[in-house]
Amino acid sequence: MVKLKKRSKSKISLGFDTDTIEISFDKIIPIKMNPSGLKTSRKFHQILTSIREVGIIEPPAVVPDSSLRGRYLLLDGHVRIEALKELGHTSVTCLVSKDDEAFTYNRHISRLSSIQEHKMIVKAIERGVSEEKIAKALDVNVEVIVTKRYLLKGVCPEVVELLKDKMVSGTIFPILRRMTPNRQIEVATIMNDTCIYTVSYAKIMLAATPKNQLIDPEKSKNIRGLTEDQIERMENEMTILQRDFYLIEESYSTDVLNLTFAKNYLTNLLSNAKVVRYLAQEHPEILSQFQKISEITSLSCKEAAS
Repeated sequence: MVKLKKRSKSKISLGFDTDTIEISFDKIIPIKMNPSGLKTSRKFHQILTSIREVGIIEPPAVVPDSSLRGRYLLLDGHVRIEALKELGHTSVTCLVSKDDEAFTYNRHISRLSSIQEHKMIVKAIERGVSEEKIAKALDVNVEVIVTKRYLLKGVCPEVVELLKDKMVSGTIFPILRRMTPNRQIEVATIMNDTCIYTVSYAKIMLAATPKNQLIDPEKSKNIRGLTEDQIERMENEMTILQRDFYLIEESYSTDVLNLTFAKNYLTNLLSNAKVVRYLAQEHPEILSQFQKISEITSLSCKEAAS
């Protein structure tokens, strides 16, 4: 079993607050106009019915208006707010963006993650709304609502916290719950470190999980296209890969600092005309590499590789 390395606590800036706030409509400024004829459309009628039956499942997204204190620009949810007004509401619960940089509409739309959607459905059921009523309002089968309601059953709280704001497919959680809690945390951490949240990746992590880290060790992993021997080899290779990954992660900060110092030193060195002239005459190939390093603007993977 691979032991989890203690991770240093650091503040991670989220694009949206994890909590929601109630905002009155007179403080929300739309950034686009709804199309003419919206209120007579089938889509508007469906949204109106959904809100009337179960309330808002996906909160509108807003960002504070830097030019008007106490006001918010509406990024997403124009039709929902129009439907709420039609039903006589005067305020709405919103997700609030914390990014005060320049933005475009599409870049800042925040769709609900699978975990957020699960929590919204659970809240609706706690308010007394039946699964059948939610399914009817959202125009889906009841089985879909039941699946979303019990999405996190068997998933440890630490994993929920790690993935709560990530756009993770709901089909990943049945894969995670086949693993022990420690392995779930390990896999979720690796997903965050690599920024890969696909079902295929989760299946690979399952295939590479030793049997003693599975809830039911005797149950076949049943990974399509892989034999038992191939799965066993993947377990061994993944163990080595994770060990190497953590070793690299431990030295990453120091390496970046050293590279930054080296870049700044070379930049200063190349500001000396005599040094540049000497290198150009005697070591042009070295000068070329020094210039490339001094022109690096960030230590991204792409630039580091080149």
